[in-house]
Amino acid sequence: MLRTLHNYECLRRVTTLIPGINCQNPVLGNLDIITCGINKDAGVDAYQAFFQALCGLCKIFEKQRIFRFWMAFEPIVVFYKPETVETILSSNTVLTKARQYDLLSPWLGYGLLTSGGNKWRLRRKLLTPSFHFRILEDFLPIMSEHLIVFVDLMRKQTLVNNGIVDDITPYITRCALDIICETAMGIKMDSQIHLDSPYVKAIHQTGELFLLRMLRPWLWNDFIYRQTPNGKKFFNNMDILHGFTDNVIKERKRELLDEINRNDKCFITNNETNSDHRRRQAFLDSLLSEHFRNPEFTEEDIREEVDTFMFEGHDTTSMAISWTLHLIGRDQSVQDKCHQELDTIFDGTDGDRRPLTMNDLREMKYLEACIKEALRLFPSVPFIGRQLNEDININGHSVPKGVTCLLFLYQLHRDPECFPQPEVYRPDRFLDRENMTRHPFAYVPFSAGPRNCIGQKFALLEEKALLATILRNFRIRSLDTRDVIKVAPEMVIRPKTPIRMEFVSRKL
Repeated sequence: MLRTLHNYECLRRVTTLIPGINCQNPVLGNLDIITCGINKDAGVDAYQAFFQALCGLCKIFEKQRIFRFWMAFEPIVVFYKPETVETILSSNTVLTKARQYDLLSPWLGYGLLTSGGNKWRLRRKLLTPSFHFRILEDFLPIMSEHLIVFVDLMRKQTLVNNGIVDDITPYITRCALDIICETAMGIKMDSQIHLDSPYVKAIHQTGELFLLRMLRPWLWNDFIYRQTPNGKKFFNNMDILHGFTDNVIKERKRELLDEINRNDKCFITNNETNSDHRRRQAFLDSLLSEHFRNPEFTEEDIREEVDTFMFEGHDTTSMAISWTLHLIGRDQSVQDKCHQELDTIFDGTDGDRRPLTMNDLREMKYLEACIKEALRLFPSVPFIGRQLNEDININGHSVPKGVTCLLFLYQLHRDPECFPQPEVYRPDRFLDRENMTRHPFAYVPFSAGPRNCIGQKFALLEEKALLATILRNFRIRSLDTRDVIKVAPEMVIRPKTPIRMEFVSRKL
């Protein structure tokens, strides 16, 4: 106990030298100030106040380029300039996720997102081949099937509701869930047809409860949290989420064992041919293959990775697509350029009948720029947290070992030094000379360095495929301006208010 207090006092004295706001409350730190009264049961609104306060502090400490605040008894140093973010993300040693990620362990365990050290390295090595470009190419026909369902649903809207969609986000989310389940997990969900998925609802509520807990230090203890109403909701959601992924794993495991028994495939021998085959297995198959070969790699280990990828593979992607649609639908000149590009690639009016190919997707340079610019304004993940395991020096400030580094991507992407007129949606930023001369760490929606997002190619492929399919078939119009669509900065940046859109068929 004395050693802990001594270490805390040493950390406090060194960290106080970094620009920031003083700690007023030994229990809450600065949380009571920057969340406008954390003791009130404000729910996610407390996190929105926290988010907005951090945006304001970034402007106050603009010249210092970093700042510090206290979350309970923990010092947090915020990084939101390219050169400071680069120091963290490019490091081969600062790889440990922040302690706050431990609050997600009842859900995600310690998989690729939350683990560190040798476990993370082994999992990364195991899963990287699952995102080989040849596997991604194999996914396209599956994606196309679900995209056809999506287009049919939108066509029905043009008939029954004059093309008005009251909120596009749920449609996109269900389509993304179907795609991730069948491509990466090998399981058909048909959630676009069977609505009101308990799994999607549980993910959304879990994100809200996680943020509410993170801002209340007295709830960080699992035993105490389980006794609270929100804690009971959280762990009820765990039953839903884990039950869903357990069923996915068991069903796919049964299918693969049947294939092994029929000698159609072999997942447990070690000859050269099967090693080549394993290198090109899809996500869940790679995990099950390792499970068959190595009994120490349990079904619980598989669930850690499946839970992680199911969340990251559909929720972040669906938000990116939703924001991109809203922004394109607000700027008809941008949409015209998208249509021109797609009509050229797909040979004019007959294009909607030809399936997508990888070559098509590679040619969609302008559409890709539209997605990148949307991810600049609304990065799917607004924060990245790392725990320092060594002292570092940033802009003349010593940041000691043990400090939590908060990389604020939302503000990083709005740095006017790198992005003139940062609030303007301008896809050409990613096509002109500005893109070539920009600091390489000014734009990191998928993180960067050793712990960059393993699924970023998959995400961009899916985003381009879905957006291209929509724009080949429809002209879209966003019915609300950007200031009307309120941002909910949760675990992912999602719209707090519905994204209302109008779809008009391009085929008369």
